[in-house]
Amino acid sequence: MQAKKGQWVQIHKVVLEPSERAPQVPDDTKLVPCKMWVKGYLNADATVNGPCEITTLTGRVVSGILDEVEPTYIHNFGKYVPELGIIRDQVRKMLGVI
Repeated sequence: MQAKKGQWVQIHKVVLEPSERAPQVPDDTKLVPCKMWVKGYLNADATVNGPCEITTLTGRVVSGILDEVEPTYIHNFGKYVPELGIIRDQVRKMLGVI
């Protein structure tokens, strides 16, 4: 997939190779590279899985491998906890909201 200059994208980059990891890192962690993922605006046309350069919202210029074009946020706050619903209702009642 081709991405155009100025598009919002996500890249990744290896920060530390396994041999560069700190000695106190757990053994299973020492076996893999330390990677970072960054989102920003593409500085020139690029292809997914190819090298590219982006400018982040803070103005930092970062190079890496293009992962995704117009990435979405996929985090959540976990499963519903019934007890929190009870607490919410109690707090709202104390505040006079309901």
